[in-house]
Amino acid sequence: MPVRIRLQRHGKKGKPFYWIVAADSRSKRDGRYLEKIGIYNPTTNPATVNLDVDTAVKWLENGAQPSDTARTLLSYRGVMMKHHLNGGVRKGALTQEEADKRFAAWLEEKEAKIQAKVDGLSKEEANAKAKALAAEKEANEKRIAALQAIETEAAAEEAPATEEAPVAEEAPVAEEAPVAEEAPVAEEAPATEEAPATEEAPVAEEAPDTEEAPTAEASAEEASEEKSAE
Repeated sequence: MPVRIRLQRHGKKGKPFYWIVAADSRSKRDGRYLEKIGIYNPTTNPATVNLDVDTAVKWLENGAQPSDTARTLLSYRGVMMKHHLNGGVRKGALTQEEADKRFAAWLEEKEAKIQAKVDGLSKEEANAKAKALAAEKEANEKRIAALQAIETEAAAEEAPATEEAPVAEEAPVAEEAPVAEEAPVAEEAPATEEAPATEEAPVAEEAPDTEEAPTAEASAEEASEEKSAE
């Protein structure tokens, strides 16, 4: 009876989940199987592959043929590597201890690679979240700035109502009432100019009586001359 190691589909629509089974090659894909070897979940990142390595190696040594996908998964978890080392032990090319050491070293290296991939994915996911948060923050800041601009514009449009109330500007009555300018009554008071009464007071000029007084001086001189004559 030919035995195949293949995948048996389970899970929901759009979320597949597979069993890795050893089954008769003539049975249906999702029909009866001989033994369940492991599981495969492709919806995770990285994909989840859990295998019973020893059971899978036993089926391979008994002649079971894996499908292409099953071979990839078996190789991913080291089943094909261990099967190859066991063949070398059977042929006497190496001892069982050497085979076990090589397999342990291979598993350690493989686990390190898987862990590095997981760490890289975690770092990328963290960076993606940080970028998403930064983009969201920038979008929020732009939205707030736009709202503030709209509010300032609305306030500027409403403000003219208070600016139109400059009643003080409507009071150009003060300009029409240049009473102070009409008060050039002081100009009508050229009474002061007409009052050159002070200028008419050149009565002092009429006092050439002092100039006529030389008569007294003349008489005095005459009198002195007369005295000197005597």
